[in-house]
Amino acid sequence: MGEEQRAAGLRIRGRGKERKNPTPKAGRNLPAATAVGLVMLISVLGGLLFFPLVFVLLVTVFAVFGVWEIFRALEASGTRLPVVPVMTGALAMPAAAYFGGAESLLFAMLLSSVAVLLWRSLEGAAGSARSIFAGVFTLAWVPFLISFAVLPLHTPVGAAPVGLWPDGIAPPGAWHIATLLLLVVSNDTFGYLVGASLGKHPMAPKISPKKSWEGFGGSIAGATVVGVLAAIFLLDKPWWVGVVLAVGMVAAATAGDLSESMVKRELGIKDMSSILPGHGGFMDRLDSIVFASPVAFILFSAMAGV
Repeated sequence: MGEEQRAAGLRIRGRGKERKNPTPKAGRNLPAATAVGLVMLISVLGGLLFFPLVFVLLVTVFAVFGVWEIFRALEASGTRLPVVPVMTGALAMPAAAYFGGAESLLFAMLLSSVAVLLWRSLEGAAGSARSIFAGVFTLAWVPFLISFAVLPLHTPVGAAPVGLWPDGIAPPGAWHIATLLLLVVSNDTFGYLVGASLGKHPMAPKISPKKSWEGFGGSIAGATVVGVLAAIFLLDKPWWVGVVLAVGMVAAATAGDLSESMVKRELGIKDMSSILPGHGGFMDRLDSIVFASPVAFILFSAMAGV
């Protein structure tokens, strides 16, 4: 009888501890996630608006860490990524976009893909098809797509500023990228807040059970408010431009998030890494941006005359 009473007491105390330390519904350490997110956002915006080459360097660092995380995840699942040519492509593509524009970015992607093929062909035939596919897929997923965030800053080599923008004035392309980042952050923030408190209907339960339609609605609403304000005060555009950008960014960011969740589920991992407190890995933060960057570039190009 005494053993049963002690066991019951332990269960009661255990339940009390669980009540004191609840697991967040959305699975994040919110204070740590907020702090890390703010530091990243301030660093990126600071480089973008004041020191363009610092921004390009940060994009390159994000691409390299993203490739490294995918390399580790694929290795653990038995797929060997040709890491040398893929890393070389990750280093080259943001610089190609900044100094050479869209044509140079496409050429860098093509050259990197050929390098993956040649590199892997020297290592034998066993597993080569899977390895080559993984290499080209990684190149396209991370460094190529994220380099679209650099394209609006395209500056020829001779005219590229090393320090501040000329006369200390950021060009329109810098404000385009700033709007992109604000909308992606709005998508994540409002989606998390609404989804964590009201989410009941999963969007894709087999891929990402915690992503709900309620959270998606919160992302649309919050990003629309931010987009309208950004269009009026940052871009000097009509208010409806902000609505178009918000809907496009939320759709692209959500697709990127679900795509990374699908890859992680296939590989049997929860986060790409644990390098960023409260966020997981770099890819867990870049999943939205890599899809949103080319969509933003297309939308801004299509509405250039507005």
